[in-house]
Amino acid sequence: MPAYRAVVFDFFGTLTRSVQRGPQHAEIARALGADPEAVRGVLDRTFRARARGRYGSAEATLRWVIEQAGGHPRTAQVRAGVPARINALKADTRLRDDAVTTLAAVKRRGLATAVISDCTHELPAFLPGLPVAPLLDATIFSVRLGVCKPDPQIYLAACDELDVLPGECLYVGDGGSHELTGAAAVGMTPVRLAAPDLANHLTFDADTNFAGRTVRSLTEVIGLVDQARVGEPAAI
Repeated sequence: MPAYRAVVFDFFGTLTRSVQRGPQHAEIARALGADPEAVRGVLDRTFRARARGRYGSAEATLRWVIEQAGGHPRTAQVRAGVPARINALKADTRLRDDAVTTLAAVKRRGLATAVISDCTHELPAFLPGLPVAPLLDATIFSVRLGVCKPDPQIYLAACDELDVLPGECLYVGDGGSHELTGAAAVGMTPVRLAAPDLANHLTFDADTNFAGRTVRSLTEVIGLVDQARVGEPAAI
C-alpha cells in the first residue's frame, strides 16, 4: 500500500504560474466609475473577507468593492462586471507546464487528487473549463465553504470528499495563507513549491517560517509519491 492515498494541491501559484493582476482589472474599475488604484487597494485589504464570501454573491461583492473605492455603479454595470471579472482572473491564470502531467501521473499511481483554494467567486466559475479539471477528484473553494486556510475545516473538507485521513495526504502549495503550517496542523504532509517564477507572485499571508521539504517543480512531487510507495522515508 502506498504511504499516501491522496495529493492535495493549492491552485494559484501552485498549479498555476505566478499571478499578478493584469490590465483588464483596471478596465473593469474604470467601466464601473472607480479609480483603478483605489479598487486595487480595496481588493488587497479585503481579500480574505471576500474569499470567505463575506459580502455575498459575486454581484453583491463587486458592487461593495466599487462603492468602497468611491464608485456608484448602476445595476446593469455591475451585472456586466461580473463576467468581466471572471475573464480577467482567467486571463491572469496560466497553468504550469507540468500541472496536467503531474496530476495525471498521480492518478495513474492510484492516488486521489484535490485542490484547496482561497479564492473569490471567479475561480469556481472558470476552473471547470481548464485542462486540470478532469484530473481533480475534489475542489474545495473557500468562498463556498466560508473559511480560508489555515482553518482546519478547509483541509478536512477535502479529506471528507476524498474519503481519506489527513495523515494519508501530501499537501503541495507555494505557502500563501499559512497553508503549509495549516496542513501540517491537521496531520497532512506539507511540501512547499518554490518555483523560480514565484518571486513575483501575488501572495497574502505567506508561510515565511515554514522549514519543511521544498520542491522546485510539480514534477518533483511524483518522486515524493514514488519514494513513499516503495517504503522509503517521506519525512519533511
